[in-house]
Amino acid sequence: MTEIIKEEATVNENGLNFVEQEIVNDLAAGKNGGRLNTRFPPEPNGYLHIGHAKAFIMDFGAAEKFGGTCNLRFDDTNPQKEDTEYVEAIKEDIHWLGFDWGDRLYYASDYFPQLFDLAVRLIKEGKAYVDEQSSEEIARQKGTPTRPGENSPFRDRPVEENLDLFYRMNKGEFEEGSMVLRAKIDMASDNMHFRDPIMYRIIKTPHWRTGDQWKVYPMYDFAHGQSDYFEGVTHSICTLEFVPHRPLYEYFVKELADESYCPRQIEFNRLNLTYTVMSKRKLLQLVKEGLVNGWDDPRMPTLRGLRRRGYTPSSIKEFVKKIGYTKYEALNHIELLEHSVREDLNKTATRVSVIQNPVKLILTNYPEGQTEMMTMDNNPENLEEGQHEMPFTRELWIEREDFMENPPKKFFRMSPDKEVRLKGAYIIKCTGVKKDENGEIEEIYATYDPETRSGLPGADRKVKGTLHWVSAPTAVEAEIRDYDRLFAVENPSAEEGDFRDLLNPDSLKVRTNAKIEPWLAERIKAGDNYQFVRLGYYVVDPDSTPEKPVFNKTIGLKDTWAKEMKK
Repeated sequence: MTEIIKEEATVNENGLNFVEQEIVNDLAAGKNGGRLNTRFPPEPNGYLHIGHAKAFIMDFGAAEKFGGTCNLRFDDTNPQKEDTEYVEAIKEDIHWLGFDWGDRLYYASDYFPQLFDLAVRLIKEGKAYVDEQSSEEIARQKGTPTRPGENSPFRDRPVEENLDLFYRMNKGEFEEGSMVLRAKIDMASDNMHFRDPIMYRIIKTPHWRTGDQWKVYPMYDFAHGQSDYFEGVTHSICTLEFVPHRPLYEYFVKELADESYCPRQIEFNRLNLTYTVMSKRKLLQLVKEGLVNGWDDPRMPTLRGLRRRGYTPSSIKEFVKKIGYTKYEALNHIELLEHSVREDLNKTATRVSVIQNPVKLILTNYPEGQTEMMTMDNNPENLEEGQHEMPFTRELWIEREDFMENPPKKFFRMSPDKEVRLKGAYIIKCTGVKKDENGEIEEIYATYDPETRSGLPGADRKVKGTLHWVSAPTAVEAEIRDYDRLFAVENPSAEEGDFRDLLNPDSLKVRTNAKIEPWLAERIKAGDNYQFVRLGYYVVDPDSTPEKPVFNKTIGLKDTWAKEMKK
């Protein structure tokens, strides 16, 4: 809780977080001609998760707020791991959250010729060399933070030889891993990133955009800042792990920039979420090993997974606003994300009646064959959403958990000889039950009081319990997928051992015989959100068919975060 309060306190008196304030200061100082151009540079090697959302909400949001522009640039410098599937998914996810890059769609591969030419120039100036050592040898020679590195035996290779080898590397004459191009900076630098970083490596996999044109590909630290410069980016906003990379970013950019224009890197904290992992490698492992049902599994923190879970764009943006942008790492509570989702859906989700674990209720004194239509509010929080009608008949479905033969003292639902109200309908009184050979209740019998229908004078009679219900003859059977947190421990990334052993075995439970009211069944549309009365918030899954609707549980009604904040 303290972490969240601290993060919310980082907004200054002008309502700006520290990144926005830095942007305002730069604009006021007239830097870069008073321009603002941000960028979001995802790698097309996986699906975006909620941590990426925090990043591009800042990138696009700051541009919108201060009259600038934001580029979408794919960092497509590793054809071994990239796919157009990821490119299209990333575009879709950004649009889903309500942002657009207009005509500013770029790729790092757009700049391969300029980057190659810059590398050649650095070789000619004696600032780069071809190294034939193995990756293990290079890593060993880099030293440690307390011990200087050692010069490569190829560091003083003649310029002409470096140029020849680099050109031949790009022609495909050498095997992958046999050579790299390194910047010649300082092997004794306190910053490990300055110890002759690798600029290019050999990759012979065809690129999905450029084909076989290139056999050498730039490393992130070399390509990123230069791409920002080529595009006119003024503010390169990224996460805290790039703080030690910033001097190298500036070192390379200054090979191109002058006083009139130079991109600036600003770092903020990553989004870390309890009961979740954000590592792309671990998420990929979960998918490949079948521990989840794909990248859009509703238990995944991917935007596709959250969308299928029923989370809304506005709730995600509100959550990001609440946790804020700071200069220190924090572990954000998933309860705050759930609170944001619940707050949003409470205002927008239509209320419907669904019975997840049905048992039949028979009103013995209700006329057989009779049907009445009961009026239900679509959303008590917003009466402008209107009402809909729901059939009421002699035989109904209610939740099995709403009846107990021998209830505890404070059980306010149905039990023998006790009165309860059926929501929007009548007061009823249990008169008996029917059990099967195993002693399980098959049917519950009750009588109804015809004077207590909602809207009639008798409706004022008070009873403590109210049950939701569905008409048995008109109900439609549905599947309910009840999702919970993917991991059983609060911070799986901090635990020792195999993270897969920390998975929550009860993260998915499926009910196949739920009963839904016909009004809902007629309106099944994938992605629509509903509140199941007394049960929680649910969303229609893409697997739904008219014959078999499928719903995913988004979040329960209980708001633990709101209770914590009231303490």
